[in-house]
Amino acid sequence: MSIKETELPGIGKKFQIETRSGDKMVIVVHDDGRREIYHFDSNDPEESISMVTLDDTEARRVAGILGGMAYEPKALETVEMALDDMVFEWYKVERDAQAIGKTIGDLDIRKKTGAAIIAIIKKDEKVLNPGPEEIITPGATIVVLGDRKQVKACKELILHGGI
Repeated sequence: MSIKETELPGIGKKFQIETRSGDKMVIVVHDDGRREIYHFDSNDPEESISMVTLDDTEARRVAGILGGMAYEPKALETVEMALDDMVFEWYKVERDAQAIGKTIGDLDIRKKTGAAIIAIIKKDEKVLNPGPEEIITPGATIVVLGDRKQVKACKELILHGGI
């Protein structure tokens, strides 16, 4: 499988995917959260295009299905999936967030909420598994893992300064 990413200024990002079986698809992720999925018929890629548009919530649900969170194929039963009640959530840090300028360690996020920040995506940088020294900046997208209550508490701590 090959995936090619392309920035679409003012629109979002385009992902061109060619599967091992030869299927071709394009996923466009708009800056407003909408996603469009295009499938091209391998016999006639110019004439046979189908499109599906998903809003942000729908796209996240589809991503969960594709990622195996709704159904685990029998062949994957040997792989440990300890996600049971865990959820991933990502949200943008607004300019008025209480945590701006503080580090993950300053906020004591894991101890106070039980949630884990697994990534921080900034304009020109992606920090995977950020350490306690990572500073919360405006405009960054925070990716959080935990159960629903933990994720909600983490978001409240970062955005509003309390849980």
